[in-house]
Amino acid sequence: MRNIAQSLTKSRNALLSRIASVLGASQITPDTWEELEELLIQADVGVETTLAVVERLQRRARDEAILHAGRLRGALTEELRSLLVDQRPLNLGGRPLDVILVVGVNGSGKTTSIAKLAYRYRQEGRQVLLAAADTFRAAAMDQLRIWGERAGCEVVSGTEGGDPGAVVYDALQAAQARSMDLVIVDTAGRLHTHYNLMEELKKVRRVIGKVVEAAPHETLLVLDATTGQNGLSQARHFQQAVEITGVVLAKLDSTARGGILFAITSQLGLPVRFVGTGEGLEDLAVFDADAFLQGLGIGT
Repeated sequence: MRNIAQSLTKSRNALLSRIASVLGASQITPDTWEELEELLIQADVGVETTLAVVERLQRRARDEAILHAGRLRGALTEELRSLLVDQRPLNLGGRPLDVILVVGVNGSGKTTSIAKLAYRYRQEGRQVLLAAADTFRAAAMDQLRIWGERAGCEVVSGTEGGDPGAVVYDALQAAQARSMDLVIVDTAGRLHTHYNLMEELKKVRRVIGKVVEAAPHETLLVLDATTGQNGLSQARHFQQAVEITGVVLAKLDSTARGGILFAITSQLGLPVRFVGTGEGLEDLAVFDADAFLQGLGIGT
């Protein structure tokens, strides 16, 4: 099983690691701030978030009379860490049946992330059932069944082109009848700009709420770490449609940039819950801000 630090090898050896050299200069100059801004933006932290972080650093440098760039590294780590920390626990446990709704665009790594989640909770002793509500593609249902077998979970599916709401209803009824305590719902990968499919997603959410009180208890958005700032746009649209409660960042090991996390957490207030660190079922890590920063080479 790979941890967060191991999955960030590319990022650590690329853009964000260059920050150390910028902050190693003997004197703070206007070029120091410009280079820092450039590196953060290139690392997908985003323009808005980058400017806010650098502005706070400049204020600290003035207030604390910091003249040597090397002293900024700890301050930068503190500023970035403040964007990532979210102490809210997952809203799971303490009820007969928990429901997690998982959404995302095509190719984001959604189905494999669901399998990893299922495997993780199975290892914790939970009775997990998967709902294959992606009826848009028969291959998607087949894929989830294969992953479900690997994770040791039952899968409830429908027919190609069928009503995803009906699949979810059947899955929840089956979970209750079989004394399952966790249902993870897969949904069709969709472009966040496709109105009809987003409306369908809202319907699935309503069906869940009618069968299980206050459900879904978590709605997780799977984002591909390699998509960069487009991930921020995706998150905004899905948050508006189905009230996202957290993010699963997939394929972190495949990108040389990881800064999109800072933009999502700071601009949308969404906590990062899990990080995909590899291709295996066990390669899903609970997000840890300190481990993430250390993996990027800028932690303390």
